Amino acid sequence: MSNYPLELGMPASGKRRLKDLLLQKDNRCCADCGAPDPKWASANIGVFICLKCCGVHRSLGTHISKVLSVTLDDWSDDEIDSMVEVGGNSSANSIYEAFIPEGYAKPGPDASHELRAKFIRAKYELQEFLKPSLRIVSLPSEKSSRQSSFSRKIMDSFRSNSSHNSEGMVEFIGLLKVKVIKGTNLAIRDMMSSDPYVILTLGQQTVQTHIIKSNLNPVWNEELMLSVPQHYGPLKLRVYDYDTFSSDDIMGEAEVDLQPMITSAIAFGDAGMFGNMQIGKWLKSHDNALIDDSTVNIVNGKVKQALSLKLQNVESGEIELELEWMPLDQ
Repeated sequence: MSNYPLELGMPASGKRRLKDLLLQKDNRCCADCGAPDPKWASANIGVFICLKCCGVHRSLGTHISKVLSVTLDDWSDDEIDSMVEVGGNSSANSIYEAFIPEGYAKPGPDASHELRAKFIRAKYELQEFLKPSLRIVSLPSEKSSRQSSFSRKIMDSFRSNSSHNSEGMVEFIGLLKVKVIKGTNLAIRDMMSSDPYVILTLGQQTVQTHIIKSNLNPVWNEELMLSVPQHYGPLKLRVYDYDTFSSDDIMGEAEVDLQPMITSAIAFGDAGMFGNMQIGKWLKSHDNALIDDSTVNIVNGKVKQALSLKLQNVESGEIELELEWMPLDQ
């Protein structure tokens, strides 16, 4: 499994990889002001930004921020690789905004140009909010070498953060294998059908199934792997209809409460020491997406949980998953 904060589950063209990255929840808002639906990016910084912030970024010069349109400009493979390696706005801001003073307010979507420019220059050009160990001071004539050194230090920081079983400063406690089995009666988003795929998100990690063309009852049977941080939240599932020439359409979403499985698995310890048995249960209720109660079981020495989910915020659709808990020492 890759150690990068974002894993995309299918080989794809550069444009497709960039589009998949933009689908992450934290990338749907500008990294600097929070405006929705950003269509621009700083290729060397690794953030998605809105049109207003894009203008300020351009004024910094390409030695600090190289601005490209997500949809209109041509991207090199290296530029896309850098964006994917950073992992998106949340990962980048964890570095560039690590030391924002208490009480300091970021500009909002409706902020004036002056406030927006002041913040962006402080964030990227003056490096006022960076960890001290990442700051680089140089003369104006050394702009090119300065940015090269700075970019290397930033990328080393991202690699370091993702290579020591940590998410930020949080330790990972285990691995979660998710088998996306199938969808049933999914919503129509094209003329008569849809081209569905599933995106799973846990923390800042995102993984994706392959696309199945023209099928409202797709069978994926695809296994995806995620690291589980110590302070984990729900596993978020979204189904999309792939579109070649426009934004992919949402086909529903659901959240999976991981606590029943992980709590039970940790309490029992080495599952290989037990026979097949039920060790926990997640109960169906009006405020979750379960179709039926979901039991956590030890099966042949492995902790597994089968789930049937009714997709939310959509006219129809169900998804079947199988989860498997894997301790880090396994």
